[in-house]
Formats: sequence, structure tokens, C-alpha cells
Amino acid sequence: MAQGVSSTEVQHPLAALTAAEIAAAVALVKSHPTFTEATRFAYIGLAEPSKAQVRAWSPGQSLSRRVRLMLVAGPEADVVEVVASLATGELSITPVLGVRPGLLFEESFAAIVAVQENAQWQEAMRKRGIEDLETVQIDPWPAGSFGVSHEEGRRICRCLFYVRHTPEDNGYAHPIEGVVAFVDMARGEVLEIVDTGVVPIPTECGNYYPESVSLRDDLKPVEITQPEGPSFSVEGNLVHWQKWSLRVSMDSVEGLILHDVGYEDQGRVRPILFRAAVTEMVVPYGDPGPMHGWKNAFDAGEWGLGRMANSLALGCDCLGVIHYFDAVFSSERGHPYVVQNAICMHEEDYGILWKHNDPRSERNEVRRSRRLVVSSIATVGNYDYGFFWYFYLDGTIQFEVKLTGILSTMAVAPGEQPEFASMVAPQLAAPFHQHLFNVRLDADVDGPSNSVHEVDTHPVPPGPDNPWSNAFAPVTTLLETETAARRVINPATSRYWKIVNPRSENRLGIPVAYKLVPGSTPTLLANPDSSVAQRAGFATRNLWVTPYAPDERRAAGDYPNQHAGGDGLPRWTAADRSIVERDIVLWYTFGVTHVPRPEDWPVMPVEYAGFMLVPHGFFDRNPALDVPPPPGATCHTE
Repeated sequence: MAQGVSSTEVQHPLAALTAAEIAAAVALVKSHPTFTEATRFAYIGLAEPSKAQVRAWSPGQSLSRRVRLMLVAGPEADVVEVVASLATGELSITPVLGVRPGLLFEESFAAIVAVQENAQWQEAMRKRGIEDLETVQIDPWPAGSFGVSHEEGRRICRCLFYVRHTPEDNGYAHPIEGVVAFVDMARGEVLEIVDTGVVPIPTECGNYYPESVSLRDDLKPVEITQPEGPSFSVEGNLVHWQKWSLRVSMDSVEGLILHDVGYEDQGRVRPILFRAAVTEMVVPYGDPGPMHGWKNAFDAGEWGLGRMANSLALGCDCLGVIHYFDAVFSSERGHPYVVQNAICMHEEDYGILWKHNDPRSERNEVRRSRRLVVSSIATVGNYDYGFFWYFYLDGTIQFEVKLTGILSTMAVAPGEQPEFASMVAPQLAAPFHQHLFNVRLDADVDGPSNSVHEVDTHPVPPGPDNPWSNAFAPVTTLLETETAARRVINPATSRYWKIVNPRSENRLGIPVAYKLVPGSTPTLLANPDSSVAQRAGFATRNLWVTPYAPDERRAAGDYPNQHAGGDGLPRWTAADRSIVERDIVLWYTFGVTHVPRPEDWPVMPVEYAGFMLVPHGFFDRNPALDVPPPPGATCHTE
């Protein structure tokens, strides 16, 4: 066994993995006799220490860092999970049979090459008048799980096809309808070419580069300056801003991760969240036909939101005085690499924080709101997703997903109108679909002893105690077990959920809390018996609550790719464990149901989805009273 290595570069148990640590973990694996040249690294990430270890650690103490690896040893549907201890050089090795990791980039490229060399595919293209096969864009897609023979014991994908008139053309303007390829990715073998018939390829281009558009010439510059610099400080991955503190990192599957989120109140940092991240997202399509009915991409578990992260650019993705965090990942052959500027952080003005104009004293008091923005953007195929965490001066946390990019398209024969898709251009349609995200919120509201209350506001029936029939009041229900906590939103009652710490009270004797305020959000529309509903059970509810368990990490389970379903939240919560005054985790599902518009073509304007975490008796009064007035402004009178 190889000797252990030290982790002198890192300063905290939750610091992001370094390239040296990844290289050391890979070297340990390669030294093991089971490793071969065919072995691929499907995942490498920090094996996060337990909460007890993090809380017990103090600066200056030694760090025992561990790395979690997921290995693919061959073309079969098996993986090997490894935990490598960098301090001791020890490896914990666990084979996991019958599961598939996310799609590998190397194998995706092999699938493209295999299709290009396939004579039946070439003939299908020529049947549609395509002689120059180099103009065909090939998109590998996760294949899903439908009980077809191709899925048995294989790691497969399905490939869709588009024509690019030029290398910079928008291929999604020219979908090649009627042809789907099944490919064994691991073996680079085409299993089947499905041809359901020729549909004319739309000819109109959907190009969106500046040279293809007549640009406006009357937008004046907007400059954002902070002549004294930003108000935040950064040490490693630890951020301090105003009274907030948090740690920022990135995982190759989950993407942007926050740890140790706390707010300083009267001289002490009060914890709110131990960990927060997107654990899964699913994009199910609503067209039942053979070309699109199988499409339901799990963009985290099947592709990886971190692996797809953009390098962000000043003035484009982020505006203002920016601090960037790089992300260090590993290639599938175990070579560390850096995604520069993977995470963007800056401050921005956000209008009025609080205000009152008192006519009697003739005093006008206004405070400007400001928020800290921590963001990343991932491009997964045709769609782009921006993930934005906002921290406000009054203790509010907001999470927002910004959806943009290009629609997944289909060709439509002249004169036809699709039943399950919207026309967006001549002979071009986009199927109805959903984008459903699940965020795992490891709650720590003033400590680990938390409960969840559901709050609905109801009208009071008319009667002697309600003579004007105008009364209404909140009704609070304690969610005691996991099955009781499988909940959906209810806008009619302004439903929200409170994360309460019964062992910590404010000055009014009321237990402190944060409330989870939903946006308007759907749940999965597919039938419960459908393949996607079985695999994406998390999307059938907006809220799930579980007692903390370190191995319960992702809402659809660790291996959603080609999985038959039932894993993740449905399986865990079937135990119906108690969630009262426990160390608990909230899993919140939200998103959008997308019925495409012509205005969404050729690039979709940003659509927003998300939620807020708002202090609810966590503070004794408005915690933003101490925000100073705007300097030199007339909205404050001495």
C-alpha cells in the first residue's frame, strides 16, 4: 500500500479538495492490485467529515482528509466505491453491482464516433438528403429505464441528431426527426438505429450571435463601482460578509455547495445551515411519441452540475467587484484539472431595505438593501442553468435558479400542429416539459435540535367571536414523522414551513425559527406508474424531511442513470423515522412547467424559480436596524 500524504495546503476539514489531494488519492487507487488501465474515475470528491468531527476541530489541529472515488472497472453495469484516507494511505473498497455512474465524457465521445461509422445511420441520413455527414450534430442523451433489452447489463445512451449548415450554426433549428440511435457507450457499439420515418428538416436558421442579429444602439452604459472595495473577506473557502459567514465549494455532481452558514448576533455566530446544495434535478418531457417520450434527463446524477460548470467572465456572467473561486476536478483518467472562475461572488444593491416617513417629526428614514451573491452556471446540453444564493442584511437567504439556453426541439411536417409541443418557428416545435430541482438543506437553526411545522392560514367561520366575518389566523401543524412530512405547496393557504429549535427561545419566550417560503412551483406531472415517476420520486412532493444520515446524499439516490426507480427519498422515508427535535434535513423540490413560447426561441430569456429562508422569531427584532443610512443622501435627517 502506498504511504499516506499530508494535507498541509488545506486549513479546514471542509476546505475544497486540492489538485495535490486528488492526485494523491488517484495514486493510492492506482497502487492497488485491482486497478487496471481500463479503470476510469467516474467521480472524485471530498468524503466530508462527520458533523461531530467538524464541530470538534479547531485551527492548528491536524486534518485527516479522505477522498471519495467512484470507479468503473469495465463496460458492465457495476461500479466500485472507494474511500481513500490521505493520512494513512488506507483504501476502503466496496463493489456496487448493477448500477451505472453518470455518463462519462470519454464514452460519450466514443458513442458519437460509433454512430458516425455506422452504415445504417449513414443511410438514414442520406434518405433525408444529408450527404455531408460532417454537418450532423450528434447529442448523446441518458437513455432512461424502460425495460428494453438494450439496457440489460450495459451502460447505454440514446443519440439525437441535428444539422448545422455551418460550424457556428444553431443545430437545434434543424432537428433530424425520426431517427434515434441506441449505443453501448462503454463498448462503443451501436445497438440499434430506430427510424420512424422521414419528416422534412426545418430550413430556417435560429442563429443568435451578434453578427446574425440587428443590435440595438441606444443602451447606455451602466457602471458598478466600489471605490473602497467590497465589504466581504475571503480566507480559503471561508467567506465573511456583514454578519454572515459561510464556506463555498463545488462538487462535480452537485455543483455549488455551501457549508457552515451562520449569522453573527450580539457577538456570537448563530448557525442556520450546516450544508446546502442541489442534489438532483430532472427534466421530464411530455410528448408521448417514440422520439421524445423517453426523454427525462437527470442533469445532476446523469451528467454532473459541477462537471458542466462554466468559467465565468466579468461583465458577462457577473457584474461589479467580483471574487472568483476556482474548482478542481479530475478527468476520467484521474488527472486533476481546474475550472477557473467556476464560482462568482459579489455584492449588489437591492433597492429599499426598510423605510418610514414620519409626517409628525418630519423625519424620513430609508436604508438601502444589499445582498451578497454566490453563483455558478452549468451548461447541460442545450440548457443553461444559473444557480444563485443570495444573503441579505436582515438575515434572509434566497436560492434562485435562472433557466436559459436553447429549447430541445422537434421537426413538424408542413401544415401539422403537434398536440404535445408548441410551435416556435416554421416547421419547428418544442415539446412541453418540466424542470424540477431538489435542494438538500441540512438544517442547523441555532443548533442541531430542530423540528418542522407546517403553517396554513385559514379564515375563521362567522360567529360570535367573528362578528364581521373577517377573521383569519395561521394554523400550525407539527410534522412528526417522515411520511407525514411528504408535503406539497398550497398557495390558497399561503403555506410555508418553519424550521424550529424548541430548545432556543427569543426574548418573547417563543422558540426561534426560520421559515421556508415557497415560490409558485409544480410537482411531477407524469403518472405515478411512469418510468420517470419511479426514478424521480423526489419530484412528486415539494417537501420531504428526514433525520440526518450521512449516506443519504442525493434525492434520487447515488445512481439514477438507467435505474429502475424507487431509490432515494421514497425508500428512505418509508422507514417513517421520527423528525421531532432531531438533527434533520429538509429536501425541497421546486421548478417550472415549461410550455414553450415563440419568445423562447432561438435562445430562451431567463425564467426564475426558487425559494426563500426567512428568519421567523430567530431574532428579537429587526436585525437590520444598524445598517447605516446612505452616505450624503437626503433620506436621513439628523
